Formats: sequence, C-alpha cells, structure tokens
Amino acid sequence: MPEKTIESITVRRLDILDEQGNADASLLPPLSAEEIKRMYALLVLARTFDQRALSLQREGRIGTYASILGQEAAQVGSALALGKSDWVFPSFRETGVYLTMGYPAHQLFQYWGGDERGMIAPQGLNIFPISIPVGTQIPHAVGAAMAAKYRKDPIVVISYFGDGGTSKGDFHEGFTMAGVFRAPVVFLCQNNQWAISVPRERQTASKTLAQKAYAYGFEGVQVDGNDIFAVYSASRDALEKARSGGGPTFIECFTYRMSHHTTADDATRYRQESEVEEWKAKDPLLRLKRYMEKQGFWTEQYQREAEEEAKKTVDGAVKTAEAVPPPHPKDMILSTYAELTPRQAKEIKDF
Repeated sequence: MPEKTIESITVRRLDILDEQGNADASLLPPLSAEEIKRMYALLVLARTFDQRALSLQREGRIGTYASILGQEAAQVGSALALGKSDWVFPSFRETGVYLTMGYPAHQLFQYWGGDERGMIAPQGLNIFPISIPVGTQIPHAVGAAMAAKYRKDPIVVISYFGDGGTSKGDFHEGFTMAGVFRAPVVFLCQNNQWAISVPRERQTASKTLAQKAYAYGFEGVQVDGNDIFAVYSASRDALEKARSGGGPTFIECFTYRMSHHTTADDATRYRQESEVEEWKAKDPLLRLKRYMEKQGFWTEQYQREAEEEAKKTVDGAVKTAEAVPPPHPKDMILSTYAELTPRQAKEIKDF
C-alpha cells in the first residue's frame, strides 16, 4: 500500500530569556519595569513560602507537602496572564499559582496541615481546591469550559498538571472533549521531567508532550518553563485565543523539579545529583534577576525589600494558620457542594 502524508505538524518552542539574563527584544511581552519587578517579587514570595513549608513539615507542624522549587516561573508567569473572571483547576503543585492570584497564604498552610477549610476559596477567587489524584481535574476543567461556552460566559478555564498526568486516561478523555467542542480551555503541563520516580522518557515515546494536542485537533506549544517571559507570553496568547472562540491550547512548560516529589519521597534513590546541579544554573529567579540587573531596575535594596516583604507575609500566614481553632469532622464535607446533599445533611447530624 503506498504511503500518503495526511498532515504534518510542527511544534513551536518559545524561548525569550536565557540563563544569563539576555532577552530577545522582538519577543518580549509589553511589560513595564514595575510589572517585571512585581513578577520577581512573586517569584521570591513563592520560593519563600515553599522553603518555610518544607521546614514546617520537618518540624511536624504540617503534613506531607509537594515542593515547587524550580517551577516558580511556570506558575507565576501563567497565573499573571489570567483574567479576574477566569477559572483555575490546579493539581497539588500549584502554590505559586495560588499566591499569584492573591489566595490567602495562611489558608494554604491550613490545608497542608490537614485542615480542609484551607481550600474554601475567598469570594472572587475562581480557583478550585487542590486535586491530589493525578489528572482528575482535567475533565472537570473541560466540563466547566463547555458550560461557560453554552452559557455564552466570556471566561477561560485553565487546568494545571504534571508530565505524569499526560499518561492518564483523564488526560485523553479531557483533550478529546475539548477538541471536539472547541472548549475555551488552556491546558498547562509543568513537565518537570519526573513523575515521582518515573523519568519522562519512560512515560511516552513522543518527542514532546506538546505534540499530543494535535491528535485532538488543537495546537500544542512548548516553552522554556524557567523563562517567566516565555510562560507569560504563551499563556496570555492561549487565553486570548480561547476567549475569542479559537479553542483550546496545550502549553508544555519544560522545567525541572529541584526537590523531592513530596516530603514523603527520597529522590536520591532514583536520580543523579549531577542532573540536579545542571538544572540549578537554569534557576528561574536567577535569570530574571540577571535580566533586571542588565536593565538597571534591580538593586540590593530592592532585593532586601522583596525578601523582607515575602518573609513578613509568610511569617504572618504561619502565625494565623496556627492560631485557627481545630476543625470539626463535619468541615470535611461542608464545602463539597453549594448545598448539602440529603446524605451529607444526615451525616452532619450524626457527628
């Protein structure tokens, strides 16, 4: 049987800011010096929160925690592109997204401390609770996007997941529905190279994860996930495309998990320290700092102020979280639905 080329695809790769702090001026997003300084301050806040959470876990003051070390740019950059009314469906490693959206830091500490009330989003913040099961939030996000389209609600939905999520059935089911119905949804994968102890090359034979989108009828793009400008630009474009009726986009943020999978994991058992050291040079905070130095709007004083403000925020959040009275067992289900189901109402009476 003669071969026939049906369709060929090319996956775009977006890089703007390199490891030395040099940026491609033709690709830079239109951001002011103050907006870039805010980006950096949010990166510092995300890392400060992360470091404190790890310390608290080791002290037994919170439970198992999933570090975001090394992935801050993929989270802060994408979250800054969101509109106020857009909806977010996170996995369990999106602390930077929550903080960028203005989610109360003390509630995050509450959640990681085992208090479900920490996931009750304040009014006006359209972010769903952390999803621990891998990939299950993807169909939920697509369903919300389809509902918004039917209601002619001009919002966009974004779903976050890791590279391991692309090997789950939920991923394929969600992508199928999103492509067929042209749902206003953006899929953002933080490809941090490891799904717990399974390396990326053992999960799929695809050269990129982004190319998988084309099988479902929409675009996939890969970006340097440690380049906050690239992440912001790709996210902004994908969100606007979805908002204008252009359908879904899959963004693969090529990044690295610098820490263990969670505090219950020991990454030294399955990966080489040399690999970690190689990625330290790609630090998203360091490269943005170098860019800001070259542009003349980074100073030692600004660095101290950013660090002090982040420490103040995190210190206050820990104090507030630990001062909250312990939860009642019924708090586990009070916020599951907008209204209690008959079964839940009965269960509460039995407490």
